[in-house]
Amino acid sequence: MSLNRRKYLTGMLALGLGLSLASAAHAITVKDDQGELTLDKVPTRIVALEFSFVDALANVGVSPVGVADDNQPSRVIQPVRDLIRPWTSVGTRSQPNMESIAALKPDLIIADSSRHRAAYGQLSKIAPVLLLNSRYGSYNDILKQDQTIGDVVGKSTEMQARISQLQAKVKDIAKEIPDGQTAMYGSSRENTLDVHTQGTFAGSLLAALGFKVPQADGGKDIYDIDLEHVLAMNPDWMFIAHYREESVVRKWAQQPLWKALTVTKKDQLISVDPELWARSRGLTAAALMVEQVKAAVEKKH
Repeated sequence: MSLNRRKYLTGMLALGLGLSLASAAHAITVKDDQGELTLDKVPTRIVALEFSFVDALANVGVSPVGVADDNQPSRVIQPVRDLIRPWTSVGTRSQPNMESIAALKPDLIIADSSRHRAAYGQLSKIAPVLLLNSRYGSYNDILKQDQTIGDVVGKSTEMQARISQLQAKVKDIAKEIPDGQTAMYGSSRENTLDVHTQGTFAGSLLAALGFKVPQADGGKDIYDIDLEHVLAMNPDWMFIAHYREESVVRKWAQQPLWKALTVTKKDQLISVDPELWARSRGLTAAALMVEQVKAAVEKKH
């Protein structure tokens, strides 16, 4: 064999070995709500089917190619939109459009285990699926999910830094919350007020700040209550997202009994954005939420 031929073959073998090693270096196995997911390379075309997944990707500089944005791009909060490139809508979070997802030729779909488990088979025929519990995840659940997402996209160190930054912020603001304060986050619709307990994202975030928050009721982390129940709970703070202009809380506020509440006497009922407090559930959302709590508390003390 000629010297040049031997050099060529040696070079090709080295190149092949290098490519194999590179591929192996990117291989990763993570645990999710379906068991385990193994990827042999870093995904670059990601479809996110919940807002918290978009938030996580944005925090490490990754732009999803598709988002289940409920056909309303503004439902992705502005600070997150500012961090990513424009995306293609793949329909609603509750019923994402399979054809739209497939057309994007994704190499990863991040789906919610509550909303999308039934569609897992369909989704997995399109691309590998990372199944996580965003919809009913607590603050700590979301942080763990975000780290998993960071690991999958090859941004483990960056994600850990972002998580640590948020945890430090929460810890610092918690020092400013007076001991023994009670707080409740609720979603106020036309005829119902849904309380989010310590098992939910908003409820557990308030708990992380040091507030005492409602417990689950009959195993339910989110449940609706009436005015009498609000009076019985009588929290020091209420953070209310009004889903309707004529929401039930605004109706209750016109009744004489409402004046007996601590939040009325101390002007500690805070109206908040449902997109931020209920739908987003991410690092960016949490940072904005705790800043709002801090501002409200500082105003009163």
